[in-house]
Amino acid sequence: MKAVVVHGAGDLRIDHLPDPVPGAGEVLIAMEWGGICGSDLAYWRHGGSGTAVLKHPMVLGHEVAGRIVRLGTGVAGFEAGQPVTVHPARTVGDGALPDRIAGRTNLHPRVRYFGSAAFDPHTDGGFSEFRAVRAEQLRPLPDGVSTRHGALAEPLAVALHAVHRAGDLRGRHVLVNGAGPIGSLVVAAAKLRGAATVVAADINDSSLAVARALGADELRNTARGDLLPDDVELVFEASGAPAALGPVLRATARGGTLVQVGNLPGTAAPAVLGDLVTREITWIGSYRFVDEISDALRAMRDGLDVTPLITHTFDLDQAAEALAVAADRTSGSSKVLLRLGQDPAGGPR
Repeated sequence: MKAVVVHGAGDLRIDHLPDPVPGAGEVLIAMEWGGICGSDLAYWRHGGSGTAVLKHPMVLGHEVAGRIVRLGTGVAGFEAGQPVTVHPARTVGDGALPDRIAGRTNLHPRVRYFGSAAFDPHTDGGFSEFRAVRAEQLRPLPDGVSTRHGALAEPLAVALHAVHRAGDLRGRHVLVNGAGPIGSLVVAAAKLRGAATVVAADINDSSLAVARALGADELRNTARGDLLPDDVELVFEASGAPAALGPVLRATARGGTLVQVGNLPGTAAPAVLGDLVTREITWIGSYRFVDEISDALRAMRDGLDVTPLITHTFDLDQAAEALAVAADRTSGSSKVLLRLGQDPAGGPR
């Protein structure tokens, strides 16, 4: 089979790997679609993502969907041809979490994630024609949700988790700073959960257009001199840019809440944080998700249209071009999808 494999910084290849065989408790998936994420770009550009550093070649991709081809022994409740997406996280070990984080499996100290070099050996992702997956990681796609949209369940789950961390959004006024794919999905999730108004801010008009299509009531282009609104009671910081923290904290109302969903650098970076104290702001972290991927699928089933997020599609063989477009802020890209498989007639599955 073909797979998108990163061998080191700047070294992306389409490798031919053996077709996987599902073991006990596993299911073989013929992959159809994969969404390119910031961590995929980091492995390609820098040879690592955060503190995870490549030591060996690794298949990229954790936003994926496809159809079941074969069941391994001991698997029940699934059938060949069934469309599915994948919860990319699998906890390692059976240690109980402390009571303060009971059930929050995203905070488990050891988690293997699709397309992650956090462990050695690394965990291959799903940018390949086939992938064997533990049955408990599968999430069936509801009727009406295509595999193309199913590949977006993972980033939508990240956004829903961030909104969940903020509490009840009904009737609240919200600012989302950063309108990349996650920020735009936070806009959609906030409106889904009943926010009265959502202002989206970014430095790129094309990103803001996606946020508008996903429900933003007002747009601010800070590169053109637009200021962030004042005294916003609930703010989501989705850019991950340390330079944005000062203005975002200043925009947060006294006694307000700031949810940090954008990944901040794993190294020291200057930031203006004084307002965190003087305005008594509650600053909440949001990391991946627990099982909001199931909520994401229900939301799409019930009518949430994520189509505006998809700006570009490429075939698997064009993965290098696809990553370059996703990494280029001037390309107008938001979510870039890879078409990972072909049916026997030659068309997309």
